[in-house]
Amino acid sequence: MTAPASAAPELITATEVGAALDRAVAQVRRNLPQFTYAAQNHSSVGNFYPAVANEQWTAGFWPGQIWLAFEHTGEQTLRYAAQIQVQSFLHRIENRIATDHHDMGFLFSPSCIAAWQLVGDPDGRKAALLAADQLFERFQPVGQFIQAWGSKGVADEYRYIIDCLLNLPLLYWASRETGDPRYRDVALAHARTTLANSIRPDASTYHTFYMDPVTGAPVRGATKQGYRDDSAWARGQAWGIAGMALSYRYERLDDYRHTFDRLLGYYLERLPVDLVPYWDLIFFDGEGEPRDSSAASIVACGLLEMADQVEAPVAARYRDLARRMVKSLADNYAVKDPRVSNGLVLHGTYSKKSPYNTCRGEGVDECVAWGDYYYMEALTRLFRNWSSYW
Repeated sequence: MTAPASAAPELITATEVGAALDRAVAQVRRNLPQFTYAAQNHSSVGNFYPAVANEQWTAGFWPGQIWLAFEHTGEQTLRYAAQIQVQSFLHRIENRIATDHHDMGFLFSPSCIAAWQLVGDPDGRKAALLAADQLFERFQPVGQFIQAWGSKGVADEYRYIIDCLLNLPLLYWASRETGDPRYRDVALAHARTTLANSIRPDASTYHTFYMDPVTGAPVRGATKQGYRDDSAWARGQAWGIAGMALSYRYERLDDYRHTFDRLLGYYLERLPVDLVPYWDLIFFDGEGEPRDSSAASIVACGLLEMADQVEAPVAARYRDLARRMVKSLADNYAVKDPRVSNGLVLHGTYSKKSPYNTCRGEGVDECVAWGDYYYMEALTRLFRNWSSYW
């Protein structure tokens, strides 16, 4: 299935936002029988998510959708389903099941911080604090970054990735909850290291960046999931945009705001007319490459996050951009017929193999868990004044 051609999107209206959010909630509700006691796979297979064990880095996005649906409706069935998921996440972090990586924020912010924030679930708080401890342990003082994957300190794995900017809010939250400034200090250090190394002079981004384990000096940028080392992976650019917005919330450095605008400018210049990028920003119309709808949802959330922090005229411009992006997603990418998919948004790309990257290649032109979540978050942000899980 290929993404539809579309004219430049208009602004989505408040009525359309409400209708799109209602459709998303209905799909979440339909999915409860299959996924209350299971996780969703990171991406759909033939547009349908299979049920899997809670072992993937993406598992937090499904309970995040349940919590967003609960916020929208107040339905207690949704609350109970989300709290069943919390128990799975507490079990996972207490037993360190597939947690030897940095994605604790993606896992525990939309699942467990949301549970504590919305309904005061003490197990949500407990699980999220344990996850913050695990993330804190991956900090490398030599180089000042949180190591993404692999055995800590090994030269071949001594690197971080731009995605980790979205894991940092877990550490900021842990500092607020405990009064311990060390979590926040690590988050601030990692954000500054990312700012110093991960953005190229043209405002494109490296997916991953290697550091010297002896001196802590920057070594080189590379990719794992982009087309090649010197291209701009669309989702990585999106993580950078949203990550700079979140970093600016927690530390009001002008560099974060200026970098947000630079990253956004590069991204916008390389979009198709419908504002949904191809999986790498090196590609344009007519090249036969798949889109990544999830990047559009992430950027929309980043725009709305930054709009809450800046002066009114700039905020209005950011919100208008987000409304156009969400309009395109809602009209041309969102699932409207459950017979087509059990996901929310079609035409996402998890990991496309190229001659130059190191990924396995999976979830191409499918629904992807984070794409569904961030689409719902963007709709929620547009629908009402939302208290972020991040």
